[in-house]
Amino acid sequence: MTPDDLFPEKAATKAAAVPLDGLRPNPKGRLREQFHEVARFQHLSPRTEQSYWEWAVRYLKFHRERVGVWTHPRDLGSTGVTPFLTDLALQGVSVSTQNQALNGLLFLHREVLHLRFVAGDFQRVSRPPRLPVVLSRDEVRELIGLLEGTYKLMGQLLYGTGLRLLELLRLRVKDIDFARGQIMVREGKGGGSRVTMLPESVRETLQKHLERVRKLHERDLADGFGWVPLPGQLAKKYVNAGKEWSWQWVFPSAHRSRDPVSGRIARHHTAETGLQRVMKQAVTRSSLNKPASCHTLRHSFATHLLEGGTDIRNVQDLLGHKNVATTQIYTHVMQKPGIGVRSPLDA
Repeated sequence: MTPDDLFPEKAATKAAAVPLDGLRPNPKGRLREQFHEVARFQHLSPRTEQSYWEWAVRYLKFHRERVGVWTHPRDLGSTGVTPFLTDLALQGVSVSTQNQALNGLLFLHREVLHLRFVAGDFQRVSRPPRLPVVLSRDEVRELIGLLEGTYKLMGQLLYGTGLRLLELLRLRVKDIDFARGQIMVREGKGGGSRVTMLPESVRETLQKHLERVRKLHERDLADGFGWVPLPGQLAKKYVNAGKEWSWQWVFPSAHRSRDPVSGRIARHHTAETGLQRVMKQAVTRSSLNKPASCHTLRHSFATHLLEGGTDIRNVQDLLGHKNVATTQIYTHVMQKPGIGVRSPLDA
């Protein structure tokens, strides 16, 4: 038996419950069904929804090992969270991992079960933030030069725009504004949206790439497919929008697959593991002596802009950081000051 099979028809009217705002999930559903019902209602990203549920499962397994039986989180109450988070700290997890676990359990208790949540005095992970790995401009050119085809274009965009890997993969055709030289990032990390630059040096390559993607889309339509998943409830409001060219992925997968939410056959965006694997191979073949990854290109983007004289507030907006303190970490790895506000790919 697993937590997926547990807790059917757990009453939602016990005394511990409090009248909080939000969706009341089906009281006859299993815990997993209730969890995903609320997550979809609140438009959590698929990645966040999966991560939060995995933390809920780990939380239940933790108490299963302690007491020998499965216990519903409503019966544990929020006091059961304290020993779990403390145990994570003793395991030596990172600060972000413990915070993610806390957020997941907060969502479970407040939004799904509608319980008062008090985490208690748990042991917090205390670890100084690590400085990011940053490549020099020459190292970036060498690394991107070892990439080929679409992967090279993706690498250029990661460095030339400061996008996170998933933000790049989730770009849709309508997000590329060639006339204004901008890229719109929608529902990035934390659900926010922002605008970043479109490097001039990749404009022609990107246009040719989109021409090939459009031909692929036209073949899908001819075969009776051509639909892509839409965010939120747009698929219900605009029934045919998923087949429109503007909603197609900029970097579609090579194969069609069944969408896990709608059950329809669709073409998802390309998997992140593809570029990660190719990037790792390129680092191995290069002369770099640094543990570079796709995210290293984002770090290099920010650092090179600051070295070029770009105001830190502008860099904060381009990166999508909510707090400028997050952006300030790049000032510790800068090499020299300068002037100019351009994409480092065009420098």
